[in-house]
Amino acid sequence: MRVLVQRSLNSNVSVDKKIVGKIEKGLVLFVGFTEGDTIKEIEYLVNKILNLRIFDDEKGIMNRSILDVKGNILSISQFTLYADTKKGNRPSYAKALNSIKAKELYKIFNEKLNEYIHTETGIFGAEMLVNIQNDGPVTILLEKEGIDDKKQNQF
Repeated sequence: MRVLVQRSLNSNVSVDKKIVGKIEKGLVLFVGFTEGDTIKEIEYLVNKILNLRIFDDEKGIMNRSILDVKGNILSISQFTLYADTKKGNRPSYAKALNSIKAKELYKIFNEKLNEYIHTETGIFGAEMLVNIQNDGPVTILLEKEGIDDKKQNQF
């Protein structure tokens, strides 16, 4: 599972020229899944996101979490996080989880986040226009390998 995190001052997502999700200060998350991803990876990354200290404290040092600053989250499904560009110029998305399984995991991911912090979303599988006012800019890639990935990496 991969999550691209961007600190944001103001962001929204629209589908068919209609805003379906928006936040003020908070985080924009681009979320992708691959084979082997389970609730274990979701829980790990939800915890990491909620406690990631990337907001400034009173001294201007990134030392506060999204919970500390009482921000919001805009979560966007993003299968292209698993683009493989090693061969040629056309990315392969073979490592992205199929849409049926990914949609269910994405739903669980957002429900887990929403237990702790207000979370807005785009529409899974839709063509979306995402407007982000990236604050900093701060952009961080988080990743948690699923079971299948760990097996492949063993010697």
